[in-house]
Amino acid sequence: MSNVEDVKQKVLELLRTVYDPEIPINIYDLGLVYEVNVDENSIEVILGLTTPFCPIGYLVVYQVETLLKEHFKDKNVIVRLDLERQWSPERMTEEGRKLFKLLYGYDILEKK
Repeated sequence: MSNVEDVKQKVLELLRTVYDPEIPINIYDLGLVYEVNVDENSIEVILGLTTPFCPIGYLVVYQVETLLKEHFKDKNVIVRLDLERQWSPERMTEEGRKLFKLLYGYDILEKK
């Protein structure tokens, strides 16, 4: 894959296979992927956590980094954890909200 946009789409597809350790929804649909930056030489992913106090949040970073390095051996992969930006349910995709409702029986945005 040489096209930057193709690489970015593949990265997003791969991120949908990584799940939050506590909520069984992938990190993309849960809204934990804050940024994906791709250029000819590198892939940078900036992630958040549902809570900055998550004791195993580093596992998500490790999983993403390992997965991307495995699929993009020719790219410099950088995965950063951003604990400054606070996650909220508004960051979830429509698919994430549907999954949440299916799992927990309510729409997380309607319970505020």
